Amino acid sequence: MPELPEVEALTRDIGARLAGRAVARLDIVALAALKTFDPAPGALSGLFVGGVCRHGKFLDIGVDDIHLVVHLARAGWVRWRDELPDTPPRPGKGPLAARLLLDDGSGLDFTEAGTRKSLALYVVRSPDDVPGITRLGPDPLSAAFTLEVFAAILAGAGRAQIKGILRDQSIIAGIGNAYSDEILHVAKMSPFKPADMPAGDVARLYDAMGRTLREAVARSDGVAAADLKHEKKAGLRVHGRAGESCPVCGDTVREVSFADSALQYCPTCQTGGKPLADRRLSRLLK
Repeated sequence: MPELPEVEALTRDIGARLAGRAVARLDIVALAALKTFDPAPGALSGLFVGGVCRHGKFLDIGVDDIHLVVHLARAGWVRWRDELPDTPPRPGKGPLAARLLLDDGSGLDFTEAGTRKSLALYVVRSPDDVPGITRLGPDPLSAAFTLEVFAAILAGAGRAQIKGILRDQSIIAGIGNAYSDEILHVAKMSPFKPADMPAGDVARLYDAMGRTLREAVARSDGVAAADLKHEKKAGLRVHGRAGESCPVCGDTVREVSFADSALQYCPTCQTGGKPLADRRLSRLLK
């Protein structure tokens, strides 16, 4: 799933390609992906792209006074095409969800792999018209996201597990399953640790969050959209690496599986050397 660093890199890459370009049309291929009806997709035709920005994991393409907002969900992606056919694509069951065609024949394909289709597109007059954006918590890379703000968030979360707090978009925007694993590994902290932790642990986790996300953004800077998935995977230390050696201590990276996801962690670095056998049975706090 694209998370904050990848969406930030997409924002920069796509923004540079689209700035000042005219839209020929927006073709919706997967009809269920379009979540709005007013303005209609045809309202973008003939307008110029003013800029591209990010709201958490949402990609926002500003076209004059209209916004095309995209949430890539678990398996969505954006692909730049130097040349696209002029004929609109026909609705079907393939990976193509939508196509943004520019006036010179180039453009963007929004695709989604797999059978569980969750990619969402919104054509709105303001990003605030997208419910998911209005519910977002603060951005962890914004100047306003201070240690004091983070400490207040954790204090308000009580005994909730820190892994879930980091992933909850209504609490902190942009962090998903992968980077929450990475942040907790850098912080040397169990994913099951309660959020109401001592001040020293709060500061350590806050520092780990900022460093992990900023380093990932820096690695992705200048990387084309087509190469971002590979770059992300190459830069991960524990997430998706169950059975491999921890790059810090050499212990074996382990996994805890859930119904539709899994987390990875290093026992030596994060749980005092004790494996987390099961999320319902394990309650390691340090």
